[in-house]
Amino acid sequence: MIADFLRRLTAPAQDPLSDVDARRAIGALLVRIARSDNHYAPDEKARIDRILGARFGLTEAEAKALREECETIEAEAPDTVRFTRVIKEAIPLDDREAVVRAMWEVVLTDGSRDQHEDALMRMVAPLLGFTDQDSNRIRIAITKN
Repeated sequence: MIADFLRRLTAPAQDPLSDVDARRAIGALLVRIARSDNHYAPDEKARIDRILGARFGLTEAEAKALREECETIEAEAPDTVRFTRVIKEAIPLDDREAVVRAMWEVVLTDGSRDQHEDALMRMVAPLLGFTDQDSNRIRIAITKN
């Protein structure tokens, strides 16, 4: 199943992602940002579970199972550029803003921003269709809440 998803993800001519595959892609991107500082903490996993649960209407157990599947996908996924391009093509702009917001929530979970997390955010936000200023606006909105 995961190998099939990764094959579809890297195929040259892609059909739009199914809802299930879009969930996997978003979840794997959240795992990737959490792992980018080489410290994948339990509070980051819990934050990802909450984000996935709220975004997709999943129970706690379903969100955890999805995150665990996404951890495997992320470890085997192609480069971030290709992976993010698929998300951009599959998800409307408003929903992509929610993805950037979720990524910032994961980055800020431990109360600090690592240079690797910042670098990945600076790369991914434009790939999802947002400027650095847009990404910064989203980050600031999160810190005010």
